[in-house]
Amino acid sequence: MNQLDFQGRHAVITGGATGLGYAIAERLVHSGGSVTLWDLDEAGAQQAAMKLGPRAAAVAVDVADYASVLQAVKRTTAQSPRIDALVNSAGITGPNTKLCDYPPEAWRQVYDVNVHGTFHCCREIGALMRQQGYGRIVNIASVAGKDGNPNASAYSSSKAAVIGLTKSLGKELADVDVRVNCVTPAAVKTAIFDQMTPEHIQFMLSKIPMNRFGRPEEVAALVGWLCTEECSFSTGAVFDLSGGRATY
Repeated sequence: MNQLDFQGRHAVITGGATGLGYAIAERLVHSGGSVTLWDLDEAGAQQAAMKLGPRAAAVAVDVADYASVLQAVKRTTAQSPRIDALVNSAGITGPNTKLCDYPPEAWRQVYDVNVHGTFHCCREIGALMRQQGYGRIVNIASVAGKDGNPNASAYSSSKAAVIGLTKSLGKELADVDVRVNCVTPAAVKTAIFDQMTPEHIQFMLSKIPMNRFGRPEEVAALVGWLCTEECSFSTGAVFDLSGGRATY
């Protein structure tokens, strides 16, 4: 694992207890930074922080709940006044079913976490970054937000919304040294697969020309760079990690 230049910087990573969030946290700590893991699973986040070492902390938060995000910001800034990077990695897939059969409550839950959760965190931490005159925001979207996956309309459309939010916020913060980008991975084998049917997992694999799933550390390598000061002229951009699946 090569080191990025994140020395002395601090990042907040949502969904940081497991999967992509944890891999990204590991990469940033290895590169000299400190991280605060925001996760709904408080015990899991605490365990992950202990595993990462003394430059990692954990805060329990439900990103879908705006009040919870406000409280998490207060707790985080009490320990680390600066937040140099925000990675919005928390997300859920929702059920794999056709839109005409999609449970409305499940649709709302997907949007509450994937879209509203990203908005809540960007709103609060983006404001802090503007005040301090520096920051990097990376939103985890999905190639499904560009292509659309059948039997995953809530997930696909929610990730399309994250792409649109990224492009808009990137323009709004372009006048200060705050960069906002997103990544659009194809399927990466993490615990999120537990939320999907075997048929849907196989469908996703069939769309990847490299004929394998992505690895969390591969996503972390790109996201880690997007969190650094070296990412200076890219904002409102969409970076594919699709094994060749992405077509535009």
